Amino acid sequence: MAIYDFDWSSIPAALPFLWKGMKVSLELTAVAVAAGIFGGTLLAMMRLSSNRAVTYFASAYLTVFRAVPLVMVLLWFFLVTPELLRALLGLGPLTDTRLASAMVGFSLFEAAYYAEIIRAGIKSVAKGQVAAAHALGLTYWQTMRLVVLPQALRNMLPLLLTQAIICFQDTSLVYVSSLGDFFGVASKVGDRDGRLVELLLFAGAVYFAMSYTTSMVVGRLRKR
Repeated sequence: MAIYDFDWSSIPAALPFLWKGMKVSLELTAVAVAAGIFGGTLLAMMRLSSNRAVTYFASAYLTVFRAVPLVMVLLWFFLVTPELLRALLGLGPLTDTRLASAMVGFSLFEAAYYAEIIRAGIKSVAKGQVAAAHALGLTYWQTMRLVVLPQALRNMLPLLLTQAIICFQDTSLVYVSSLGDFFGVASKVGDRDGRLVELLLFAGAVYFAMSYTTSMVVGRLRKR
């Protein structure tokens, strides 16, 4: 039985390409997390609204995006978003819209998961705080913005960061659109140099190191 002969010599030369891929992964994560928290906050407040139509819309949104695999969502938006961008912005047929498509897909998908985290954080705030805000004459949206959300943020910060770590790991799924993220670049360089095993192991080690380090930070925040 032949033993695989590991050769890590191709990794140093690949580092500049891997760094470009990492920047794409981090950019995707930052946009998806920011847009996801913003959209998730709106969806959470809609779910808690007394307006049934608004509540049903938010519930339907969460049901759809939480019931469909992320890779399928990315494929949908990879096929749909380019046509919309070309129609709205007048882009040429050769314009690369893969990054924009991935950002849209990730943002809408993450909003569904952040909505549940934020809704739980909002419900963790004592009802007396809400009653006091209403007694002062604040509207529902003013109560949420000035009283509830600032307190809820402290309660849900560890969960928000944990979801951000999951989002970073999930960025590897953009391989379905051949976007040059960190995992995609590692795979392509490995194929090119005939060292796919080494490059994928290295990529896995980097994902682990970054995710583990961030998880340690989240753990400390949770203890506080």
